[in-house]
Amino acid sequence: ADYILYYKPHFPLAVIEAKDQTHSLDSGLQQAINYGEILDAPFVYSSNGTGFIEHDRTKSSGEIQTELSLEDFPSPEKLYQRFKAWRGINEQEEKVIIQDYFEDLGGKSPRYFQEIAINRAIEAIAKQQKRILLVMATGTGKTYTAFQIAWRLWKAGAKKRILFLVDRNILADQTRMNDFAPFGDKMTKIMNRNVDKAY
Repeated sequence: ADYILYYKPHFPLAVIEAKDQTHSLDSGLQQAINYGEILDAPFVYSSNGTGFIEHDRTKSSGEIQTELSLEDFPSPEKLYQRFKAWRGINEQEEKVIIQDYFEDLGGKSPRYFQEIAINRAIEAIAKQQKRILLVMATGTGKTYTAFQIAWRLWKAGAKKRILFLVDRNILADQTRMNDFAPFGDKMTKIMNRNVDKAY
C-alpha cells in the first residue's frame, strides 16, 4: 500500500492509494480496497492529490463511497470513533483492545497477518467470546502471535493467569527463553508426568 494510517502502532485504520494528477480521484480505488481487505483496514482512500474518494468498508449499503476535499479528510480520532461504533466497542472492551503490543527495541515486529490475528483475538476476548481458534501454518509465528495476545491481555488486566500448553518440554523451554522471555519471573513451568495416555 502507498500509505497505511495507524491509530496507534499495529492498529491500522485506513489505506491510501496515491496517484498523480493525470489520474482521476478514483483510479486507485479498487487497488486500495484490495489492500484494505488484506490489511483488515476498514477505511480506504484513493487520491490524485486534489482530493479523496473514501470507500467505507464498514458499510454494506447506503453511501459507501464519498468524495472528500483535502480539508475534509477525517482525523485519526474521527476514524477511530467510526471504527468503535461499527464494532460496537464499549469503554471496558476498549481498554483491552487498545492495549499496547510488546515492543522489542531493535527486534521483532509482527507481520501484517500476525497483527490481524492478534487484534481479532484480543477483540473477541474483550467481548467475552470464550472459544477462539487461530489456524496458522508452520513457520508463520504462532508462538510469537500467542505471546503478543497473552502480553496484551495480561498488561490490560483482562486475564491474570494464562496457560500456554505444549506437548514437549523442549518446546516449553524454547518458548520461555525466546518469545515469552519478557514475562520474566511471572512464568511458571508446570510438568505432570502422570498423564493418562488414553486421553
